[in-house]
Amino acid sequence: MSKRSIRPPILAAAALFASVASVWAQDAPLPDREGPRPETTNGVPHIQLGIEPVPELTEAMLEHVEKLPGVTLGATRVSLPGAVGFQLDRNISLANPDAIVGGREFAHVHPDGSLHASLEPELARAAVNAGWATPHPWADQRPGWGGFVMIYTPTTQEELDVVLQLVRASYTYVTGRPVP
Repeated sequence: MSKRSIRPPILAAAALFASVASVWAQDAPLPDREGPRPETTNGVPHIQLGIEPVPELTEAMLEHVEKLPGVTLGATRVSLPGAVGFQLDRNISLANPDAIVGGREFAHVHPDGSLHASLEPELARAAVNAGWATPHPWADQRPGWGGFVMIYTPTTQEELDVVLQLVRASYTYVTGRPVP
C-alpha cells in the first residue's frame, strides 16, 4: 500500500478525532465558581450590580469570539448601548433558531463584561448550579429560551477560560457545529 492511499484515511481519522475532542472539551464538567454570585437586576435591562470589568479579559474574550467560524462582532441588536453582539453570518445554518433572541445574535457581552447567551437548557442549569450564570428574567417567556442566561463577568484568566467554554457551547448549541 502506498503512502498516498494511507494518508486520506489517516487525515479523515485525525479530523474526526479533532471534532470529537472539541465537542468533548465543550461538554467538560463545569468547576464550581469561587466567591459570591454578583447581584443582578430582576428585570430588563438585566445587568450585574457593583462589578468592575477587567478590560484585558473582555478584550481577550472578544478576540476569541471573533475567531469563531462565521461570527462577526458588532453593535448588539437586543441589549444596552455599548454591548457587543456576537452575530452569525447568513451562511451559517441554525440548529436551534428559537434560542436566538434577536436577528442572528447568539450572545452579547455587556460593558461590565457579563454576557447573555443561549445555552442548551441542561448546560444552562449546570452553569447556574455551579455559580457561573443566572437565568434571564425572560428565560421562561418563549419556547427555545429555556437556556437563556447571564454569564457573570470573568475577573481572572481561569474564570475567562470557563466563560469561553460556555460561549463555545452557546455557538455549538445554536448552530449545531462543534467549534474547531
